[in-house]
Amino acid sequence: MVQNTDNTDNKILIHACCGICSGYPIELLRDMGYTPVVYFCNPNLDTKEEYERRLEAQKIVCMYHWVELIAEEYNHEEYLNAVKGLETEPERGSRCDVCIRQRLMKTVEKARDLGIKRFTTSLVISPHKNFEKITEIGKSLAGELEYIAIDFKKKDGFLKTNNLSKELGIYRQNYCGCEFAKR
Repeated sequence: MVQNTDNTDNKILIHACCGICSGYPIELLRDMGYTPVVYFCNPNLDTKEEYERRLEAQKIVCMYHWVELIAEEYNHEEYLNAVKGLETEPERGSRCDVCIRQRLMKTVEKARDLGIKRFTTSLVISPHKNFEKITEIGKSLAGELEYIAIDFKKKDGFLKTNNLSKELGIYRQNYCGCEFAKR
């Protein structure tokens, strides 16, 4: 629980992979006393159209929760350069680790730019993602910042976030985002 009531000190930057995954985490972070700021940064998305669909869904979720949204420009080449040589890795393998590391590093940089002392990610709500591995990556990148490790899947978090996305009628993708996962 966050003790300080100063809104600035309670801010947390939450990396959002998509609107579906961020719905419940935003709510839970608020219930814990944080002021979430959503950071949509996903260079892994295979097309500009997919990026736009997911960003539109993220905007709807942020409007629903009345939270600030910061969207990073789409730059798929940045992702492709980072995972070069890992294209044939299996899902949840080293390519995914590089992808998560890339997005969380950008989250750390954004948090520093904004003067926000804490960060987390909605990626961990997915039953297909490894909470321990993502936590390890987040903590290794944190430096002077604090990575807040919350397993958003717990207490039916995945069900709650899916129910909210259905209620809001937002776009629901069926793959993680990169062309390699799409196969």
